[in-house]
Amino acid sequence: MTTPSIRRCPICRKPRVEEHSPFCSTRCRYRDLVRWLEDGYALPGRPAEEDPQD
Repeated sequence: MTTPSIRRCPICRKPRVEEHSPFCSTRCRYRDLVRWLEDGYALPGRPAEEDPQD
């Protein structure tokens, strides 16, 4: 029989709290939001087409 693994907060690695899932607290939730707003994360995509004027 396997034991269930503890799911961790992606920001601080503490155990998650259901109320703030997937984070452990409001603080970590807001830290993640700030990373998104400050372009700390990027989604992969196609390269931008070059501007012919360059």
